[in-house]
Amino acid sequence: MGQVAFDTLQASEELETAGISREQARAISLVVRKSHEVADVATKADIAEVNRNVADVRKDLSAEIADVRKDIAHRFEKTEAQISDVRKDMQLVHKDLQLEMAGIRSEQKLMRWMLGFGVIGILSLVVKAFVMPVL
Repeated sequence: MGQVAFDTLQASEELETAGISREQARAISLVVRKSHEVADVATKADIAEVNRNVADVRKDLSAEIADVRKDIAHRFEKTEAQISDVRKDMQLVHKDLQLEMAGIRSEQKLMRWMLGFGVIGILSLVVKAFVMPVL
């Protein structure tokens, strides 16, 4: 903090003109000056300096906040791009699974037909073996 300006000479002269002796006026002026030196009083200049410091801090914080916002926006865009890539991959996997399922369904149909022909063949053999000799 800055010192409060105190003119001891002027103060002692004013005290002398008020009728106090020169030694007493000097002593009172020195006591007042020392009390000002001991007191930690903020001056207008101190307050102006603090205001400048606060303004600088605000400016720095504003710049940092702007940087953080840009970083968040960039990360958000990057995340959206990654999500889009995952969706595309999922669509490809879905199409692959559909193709595989179609192949499995055709194999199942073929197996059903083969099983059907096998059962018919066995039935025809059973009929031939048991029913035909009787006729």
